[in-house]
Amino acid sequence: MSEFVETRPDTTAVVTEPVPDLQLQLLIQLLDREQRSSLPITLAMAGGVLHGDVIGHEAWKADWARSLRQVEGEGANLIAEFPETVDQGIRELGAGDGTAHLPRWIHLRDATLLFGGTGSLRLPLWRGRLADVSGWALGRPQ
Repeated sequence: MSEFVETRPDTTAVVTEPVPDLQLQLLIQLLDREQRSSLPITLAMAGGVLHGDVIGHEAWKADWARSLRQVEGEGANLIAEFPETVDQGIRELGAGDGTAHLPRWIHLRDATLLFGGTGSLRLPLWRGRLADVSGWALGRPQ
């Protein structure tokens, strides 16, 4: 009699994604209702700490377009409209599904990335995946 039991490997693939913080998603959704709204925020992420003013998606698109319109050349004008073009494509793909979706991205204005305790990087606009935020606090570091 054999002591070995034949087992089959489980071939079911499971895809897992980090889950964004629901409160942060709702805060961003609230900010997106008023394009002029912003709040100072500090985010903890795998690469370091990021702080700036959190803004809604529409405000980010407007700032993106405004900053690129200051650059000369036809390419800058084309890229200035890129976020709106992407949004239009998404609207067309989801036309008629009637569901409201929570934000999956976070946008900061006047952001500073502090990494490894050795340096910082200032960014006029920043966009990141909400699922990559491991912690957050209202306000900026002192």
